[in-house]
Amino acid sequence: MTYGIILQISQNLGNAADTLAQAATTAITPPVEQSISLWDMAVKGGGILIPIAILSVMAFYIFFERLFTIQRFSKIDMNFMHQIRDYVHSGNIDAAKALCKNTRSPVARMIEKGIMRLGKPVKEIEGAIENVGKLEIFKMEKNLNILATIAGIAPMFGFLGTIFGVIKIFYQIALQNSLEINTISGGLYVKMISSAAGLLVGMIAYAAYHYLVHLIDRIINKMEINAVQFIDLLEEPVKN
Repeated sequence: MTYGIILQISQNLGNAADTLAQAATTAITPPVEQSISLWDMAVKGGGILIPIAILSVMAFYIFFERLFTIQRFSKIDMNFMHQIRDYVHSGNIDAAKALCKNTRSPVARMIEKGIMRLGKPVKEIEGAIENVGKLEIFKMEKNLNILATIAGIAPMFGFLGTIFGVIKIFYQIALQNSLEINTISGGLYVKMISSAAGLLVGMIAYAAYHYLVHLIDRIINKMEINAVQFIDLLEEPVKN
């Protein structure tokens, strides 16, 4: 009997040692990290990512199209107003008009309109220049409102996709009549992809919109400075 008790104790000790060894092995072995590619995330995000993708393409197209246009408008020759002053003071109005026509910039088009009004009251010349300036600003700001709309509506599409996904999850829970953490977490992380995509597109569109507005404000400042210089030019005494 004593031998049987000793045998049982030794077996229990052996089982305990095996259990400790398995626990140590489990603790030492690091968990395997699983990753998901962007394409898999896009596929799992659902159909709501299609309008978000369309909005992103529109945002990039409008940004680069406006950027190239604004950069073209921003090219202003520093010697332009000096040449205009020399032509006006010397009475060579035709040369001043030709210079404005050959210079492709909003400032040149504003000054050209002012030169065409020479001989009229200064207030009328200022009004003509201001009207041309408003048209030039409108050309630069074309489609910027669409970019601002994308910045606001893209996150809404993302939240809408997430809400639809959550509704679907709870509908499945109601059908199964059971609450399993895998059902909730596995479906919820997928539906959050649409929110992340919408926020990303909205942030990019928002930053792009304000960057373009900043560039336009700089050009408007240059236009105002040159317009004031031209009005001052008309009130300067002519040097003989």
